[in-house]
Amino acid sequence: MPLAELYDACAVARQLLAGEHAVSRVIARPFEGSPGDYRRTAHRKDFSIAPTGTTLLDLMADAGVARIGIGKVDDLFAGRNISSEHTPTNADAYRLIERALDTLKTGFVFVNVIEFDQSWGHRNDVPGFHEGLKELDAWIPRLLARLRPDDVVMLTADHGNDPTTPSTDHSREVVPVLVLGPGVRPVALGTRRTFADLGQTVAEYFGLPALAAGVSFLKDVAA
Repeated sequence: MPLAELYDACAVARQLLAGEHAVSRVIARPFEGSPGDYRRTAHRKDFSIAPTGTTLLDLMADAGVARIGIGKVDDLFAGRNISSEHTPTNADAYRLIERALDTLKTGFVFVNVIEFDQSWGHRNDVPGFHEGLKELDAWIPRLLARLRPDDVVMLTADHGNDPTTPSTDHSREVVPVLVLGPGVRPVALGTRRTFADLGQTVAEYFGLPALAAGVSFLKDVAA
């Protein structure tokens, strides 16, 4: 099926899957190859419903906070108040993060790295996941070297995807959250009640109105 035809079919499905039985996203996942050797291409496209309430990105836009998207983050919000440069590999995302930190005076850099999920987690590729972790570890010093005194970095995930489980599905709901930066105090944040705590923390960092959900942990990590 040609790529344009796949996108058109998903756009029709997006229109149908609305109302009472709405689904959040219709995802076009193009493949290439032959039977037994199919590989995902870099042309995935998500057709999302618009957020149903006020988001962190909405508050940032209203307050004039600059927003840089890297990876598929724009798809997650139906492009509302965020645009993003999609990246086929983690290395591409790391390169764009460096560029953003080198050029952005102040603002929010919102990043999704794709290969831990798409390329290795869903494929149960343990060696690939291992190499990806080594690549990330080797890159972290380049990230740290670009941080300014008041910068804060949060590393987390929206779900787990353990490549060692028998299934190729998402494997865990509880995920790590790591916070770092020159002014960050190393403390244990415990098990948070909701993923929304991250958004609430970012809102407080930028001096924005409180979001409807979540508890900020900014004061816990501020040195």
